[in-house]
Amino acid sequence: MANASLKEVLKVVFSDVILTVDPNTFKDPNQVKYLLTGCGNRVTGTLHYEVRGSFEEIEDLFVKMSSIDRYAAPNLRDSPLRHLQRLRSPSPVKPVAIVGAVWDFIQQRCSKELKRIQGEDVLIHKLCDKMVVTFESHRKDSVRVHFARERFVTFYQRLATDLKVQTYSLDPQYYKSLQRQFPELLIEGGPSKDNITVTGRYMHIVMLEDFLRHGSSSPVTSQRPLTPQRVSPRASGTTRNKQSDDEEEESCPICLDTIKEDRKKTLACKHSFCRGCLEKAFKTKPVCPTCGAVYGELKGTQPKGGTMAVTQERSSLSGYDKYGTIVIQYHIPSGIQKEEHPNPGQTYQGASRTAYLPDSSEGRNVLALLKRAFDQRLTFTIGRSSTTGMENMVTWNDIHHKTSRSGGTSCYGYPDPDYLRRLQDELKVKGIY
Repeated sequence: MANASLKEVLKVVFSDVILTVDPNTFKDPNQVKYLLTGCGNRVTGTLHYEVRGSFEEIEDLFVKMSSIDRYAAPNLRDSPLRHLQRLRSPSPVKPVAIVGAVWDFIQQRCSKELKRIQGEDVLIHKLCDKMVVTFESHRKDSVRVHFARERFVTFYQRLATDLKVQTYSLDPQYYKSLQRQFPELLIEGGPSKDNITVTGRYMHIVMLEDFLRHGSSSPVTSQRPLTPQRVSPRASGTTRNKQSDDEEEESCPICLDTIKEDRKKTLACKHSFCRGCLEKAFKTKPVCPTCGAVYGELKGTQPKGGTMAVTQERSSLSGYDKYGTIVIQYHIPSGIQKEEHPNPGQTYQGASRTAYLPDSSEGRNVLALLKRAFDQRLTFTIGRSSTTGMENMVTWNDIHHKTSRSGGTSCYGYPDPDYLRRLQDELKVKGIY
């Protein structure tokens, strides 16, 4: 289901991708040309081929080309571009900033997807002293590394947007049973603790909470073991409609029961649910529980009462020498957590943050999108600080900001030529574009 959801999002977010290829960097350029032109791809160019298609098509093409041997960079066979190629050093592959909770979930629950992104040649590694991951190639192939980075960023953004972290009070004797019952969730805590922290995709959290309310006689207080009532027997295999042997019954991805035709709701993304299940899900988050497509205006859990102040300065950011600087100052005061937060009734520590954008036309467009995100309470949330590890803190909510004027990506600053594009992709996943 995770792979299917990711592909649906990629089709929406990356509907048109261009891959630039120089066949002369391969030992068998004719095979490359055949692969590029013989599969119905839209190809332009002479010395360099440009292939246009969807992310899924380009990814498939790239995987096929990866099996063709290439020349090492210093020994490229003669081509009209060889001198330029030797002089041009590969652009460095920048690390990616991450949130600890999301990275833990990826390692423990998405290891297969992570291995698919890495392939056989690329290593994705988290630095011990920083909340960033780096990308390295065993064969020093910068093309593969860049591609792996793009795939990781897309997957990470999609996952981080859909993840939810909840805390529950649980009788210790039910800890292991709950882990067996919901293997797709990351459950932290232990038999010696009364509270557990659960991290998982939104749909799986909804299923867990429904189970805690109705699936047993309340495992948070009951003295009976948990019983496996989460999955309907009809959801375990293919079933047939009584009226027609050729028509398959359709199961609701939320409750896993068969969808009744008079209670069926199909969204524009073609995914169907029980009307009641979907209405309940939309009250919490107006997104498709299967692919994450946004319907309506998404509201976050950012504490109310914060401010977003914007000023302009004449000084430039590194990489944007022709433009001034937009300075954004956020302030979220401390307060008491509400029902939508991890620990209702407890205090939380507020935060003040400063971020920077180039005062270019694209930068101003992004600023308008960030204002919408702030008004929809999507910029911040309450959780565990990725830098200090402290709980009940106001933290960024997976809309990455540049908090330094310089120093590059490792210092959350400029230069970073792809930053504005990535930021718009993050906002688009949240329905802001």
